[in-house]
Formats: sequence, structure tokens, C-alpha cells
Amino acid sequence: MHPNKISVIVTTYNSTEYLSRVLASLSVQDSNDFEVIVADDGSAQETIDLIEKAATEHGYPLLHAWHEDNGFRAATIRNLAVSKSSGDYLIFLDGDCLVFDNFITNHRLCAEPDFLVRGSRIKLKEAFTKRLIANQAILPDSFLSWMQLRLTGNVQRIFPIFGLSFFPYVKTKKWLGVKTCNLGVWRRDFEAINGFDERYIGWGHEDADLAIRLLRYGVKRKEGRALVPVIHLWHQENDRSHLSDNVVRLSNVISSDSTWVDEGLVQ
Repeated sequence: MHPNKISVIVTTYNSTEYLSRVLASLSVQDSNDFEVIVADDGSAQETIDLIEKAATEHGYPLLHAWHEDNGFRAATIRNLAVSKSSGDYLIFLDGDCLVFDNFITNHRLCAEPDFLVRGSRIKLKEAFTKRLIANQAILPDSFLSWMQLRLTGNVQRIFPIFGLSFFPYVKTKKWLGVKTCNLGVWRRDFEAINGFDERYIGWGHEDADLAIRLLRYGVKRKEGRALVPVIHLWHQENDRSHLSDNVVRLSNVISSDSTWVDEGLVQ
């Protein structure tokens, strides 16, 4: 069974140059029946204007979920975005990750009842990202071009880029490595554990928490690394001043048997 409609949840915060390119990459998909909800963690008017303009330019439904800027609250804004969505399948994508034209198609192919799908990311280095954003470079469109980019140290790796459909899926019950920069989840499973735990404030581990509770609920993990890669644009690290608190919270979740959180999607 494949999803009827996919909702892509794209997180952002005051990063219009990156967001505009992410939304543009979603506009050239080789399939439809998807919507995009920008999960905006309190951006200023420039981002609002960008989204309004993009909604008239791109061929998919584009919605905007926004809350007041009160620090890094990715878990909270993702929950709000999901509440505004209508798809039976959710793809979480970061606002600094460009997608290929078969991204939606291949996520749909990977989707399987009772499984989440972890995609991969190909990290671009700082210099090439800056050239790309300044329109002084373009993404390669051939094996040789990607290989040259790899050999010159401008990209981390190139293996997942080529969409090897014959590469076997790996199914596991491990949560390590699951990240919401590229993650597919059935809506019913997300709702069954009440979504993200909104007590995670600041950068770090709200995605690990989600994965642990999904797996504990009975969802299994499927690796889609060879089919659904994204291109991760370089950026400076987020503020990690709350990381120690989040580590403690995650440790408590690991040592418990909980699946549901009270401060989540429904409160």
C-alpha cells in the first residue's frame, strides 16, 4: 500500500536564500499528489513574503505554519505544520536540503505500512554552497560532474545520488541515525505517539526521541538511503546551548517504556 497524498514538512528560520531553492527543487517533481507546509520557527516578514510569492509560482499547494520567535522550537513548529497538513504520509525535510526530481516518487515507493523511511543526505562543503547560493555554480547533472565535485572536496560523498533502485532495503529496529532532515512517516503512526515532544527546546535530539517512540510503538525502520537522498547545503552550526538538557531528556526516554507524550501534537 502506497500513500494517497504526501505532506512535505519543511522547517525554516530566517533563511530565505536556502528556502527559496528548496521550494524550487520541490516544484520540478516527476509526480504530484503532494503538498508542502513550511514549518516556520518564527521568521521575519521576508520569509512570509517569499512563501506567498512561491505559492503563486509553484504547482503544488503551499501552506505556511508560523509561531512567534521564542528560541529554537523545531518540535513545536513541526507539530503545528502537521496539524495544518492533509496527507496520509509525512515527509520531514529541512529547509537547507535540496531534493532531486524523483524525491516524492521514490519516497512513495519506499513507503510501507508499519515502517518509517530514513533517507540520506549529501553534504556540500562551505565554498561550493556559497557559490551555489550566489548563482556562481550549478549542481552537476552527470556522473562525471559529480565525480569531479567529489574529487575536488566540494561534496562529502556521491554514492546515494544515483538512485540505485536495485540496492536492497535494510530493515532494522535501531533508532540511531534517524534524522528529520529526510524522514518519511505514516501520519497514523505519528499521531499514535502524539508527534514530537515539544519540551525539547534548542538544537538536538527531538528527532531521536521521535524515532525511539515510533519503534517502541511497533513501527520498524527502512533504509532508503540509495533511493531518497537530499543535498544538504552547508551552514554554520545552530546554537547548542540547550544540548545538555536535551541529552538528559533523551536519556530518560531511552530508559522508559513510553510512546505517548503529553506535550505533543495534541494537548
